[in-house]
Amino acid sequence: MSAARSPSVSPSMPPSSSPSPSSSSSSSSSSSSSSSSSSSSSSSSSLDVPRWARIAAHAVPFVILPSGLWRMGVMLAVPGFGTAEARSHGAGLDLYLLVLFAVSEGLGLLTLGLVQPWGEVVPRWIPWLGGRPVRPLAAVVPAALGALASMGVVYYFFLSIAFDGFPAGHTPTEEAVLTVCYLPLLAWGPLLGLVTYAYHHRRRRTGR
Repeated sequence: MSAARSPSVSPSMPPSSSPSPSSSSSSSSSSSSSSSSSSSSSSSSSLDVPRWARIAAHAVPFVILPSGLWRMGVMLAVPGFGTAEARSHGAGLDLYLLVLFAVSEGLGLLTLGLVQPWGEVVPRWIPWLGGRPVRPLAAVVPAALGALASMGVVYYFFLSIAFDGFPAGHTPTEEAVLTVCYLPLLAWGPLLGLVTYAYHHRRRRTGR
């Protein structure tokens, strides 16, 4: 008798679970992109700046702007802006008013650095200094002195007007326009002082 042959059963190999090179590369690229996006978003929101400090910092350029517009009105000889003598000026006064406008607005915009990342690390596009950390006192001391100086100049200006009146040659309309344009400057110093305090407190707390 011939022995009955048992059917040969070959064990089935389980499907390979190792990922293909293309899938692994795509998954690694997606994970790296997600991690980079999360890191960039976390770095953009890494500054723990109070909302009131952000509002105060962004308000500073706007409280300076009306006085700059008044200077531009004097330059362009717009009636009501400055005295008639000032409006019939020469190139020297034009240059002075233009520089004063640019410097004051530039200082106002620098206040934003106290609530932005570039107030803690110098932007990389700046030659020789880009990427270096900003020392806290290098920002706090000039900002505090600027707040005191702006309050001293502006408050002295309005106190002199309150006690001695406007300089000779101003009409009532010119006095009103000057008052309206310069009145917001009273908030420049206090706003800058508040933002400086918030910056100093944040840098001291984080130790950066």
